[in-house]
Amino acid sequence: MSALPVAADDIRRAAAAISGAIGRTPLVAAPWLSDSAGCSVWLKLETQHPTGSFKERGALNKLLTLNENERGAGIVAMSAGNHAQGVAYHARRLGIPATILMPQGTPFTKIDRTEALGATVVLQGDGLAAARRASEALAHDRGLVPIHPYDDPAVIAGQGTIALEMLAERPALQTLIVPIGGGGLISGIAVAAKAIKPDIEIVGVQSALYPAMLDALHGVEHDAAAAPSTLAEGIAVKEPGQLTRRVVAALVADILLADDTQIEAAIEHLIDREKLVVEGAGAAGIAALFANAARFRGQEVAIVVTGGNIDARLLASVLMRGLVREGCLVCLRSELPDVPGALARVSTIIGNRGGNIIEVRHQRLFQDASVKRAELDLVIETQSRRHVTAIVDALAEAGFPTELLSATGHRGLPMAP
Repeated sequence: MSALPVAADDIRRAAAAISGAIGRTPLVAAPWLSDSAGCSVWLKLETQHPTGSFKERGALNKLLTLNENERGAGIVAMSAGNHAQGVAYHARRLGIPATILMPQGTPFTKIDRTEALGATVVLQGDGLAAARRASEALAHDRGLVPIHPYDDPAVIAGQGTIALEMLAERPALQTLIVPIGGGGLISGIAVAAKAIKPDIEIVGVQSALYPAMLDALHGVEHDAAAAPSTLAEGIAVKEPGQLTRRVVAALVADILLADDTQIEAAIEHLIDREKLVVEGAGAAGIAALFANAARFRGQEVAIVVTGGNIDARLLASVLMRGLVREGCLVCLRSELPDVPGALARVSTIIGNRGGNIIEVRHQRLFQDASVKRAELDLVIETQSRRHVTAIVDALAEAGFPTELLSATGHRGLPMAP
């Protein structure tokens, strides 16, 4: 462990340095998750920082290492999300001028939030790689101090303070599940946790669309040009750090992949069952737990919930899609005779059985049925899949053949009946 870029003593010093400015986040039991996965699950809620993410820890620890001249010159960071806000928040608090490079096309909400925290935002390039190059050039030209989001020993040490808190509160933990983007978070946690409890297992989780760390460790060429959209944008990193991959190779037992369907289901679960609002990257650990439940059965497991900065419109879409998956919002197609009163009868049957009609499309022209019949598409609120089946059966018994147009289930999470 001495050959690694960060040592346990660095993390202990970071904990002392940021103490008072960084609040100790809760480690909470998750009974429903525990019952469903067959293990004892604890959630480390890094969503509870002022900027909603663990990134404040590493950002502040790095800022505190700057001397007076460096503070006066100012700092520059490249980020389109949580790192930007963490740097901006603590730079303003310490009186350090901050410039944040963001790619062109960054959502206005992220720009506004970062500027509201006192930073100067510069939009540059069509992606994070271009923004990184621009930030490096700006640092060179203006003498600014770069604050790397993950590949910096001080940043890694700051993130590692999470493990100190978890194991101080719950020494019996056997496994830590940690999302991986560039690798700063899991590197710091792994160094700290292994120093306290050498037999603890550290398991990483990456987006299936961005397995950059996994590829790097297995010598697989990662296509840095590809940039698929993912719900877990906080860990959508094309190139992991050079320092962090050394730590991960030495201390991390396994890296699991979670796809967007699993992550979406995990976000919905956390809201519905645990009453927690979490972004995609923050839910990746829960997605991996359910997709690999047998691996963790019977263990004491802690999952780092890294952030809660999810766009409100995206969250609304996730919740509505969740209702569809659970069978609580369905689209039915009924065939009925094209005679007066038929539509009223269908509506009465649905209402008598507790369904709530949200939308109706009654059409006669674009269909394969007889000219004497019509098709009716209905969007209905229901209680469960069993409730949907009861409504479909009642309509069929009344002479209105009905089919369900939308019915899918969660992949990776247990489904309510």
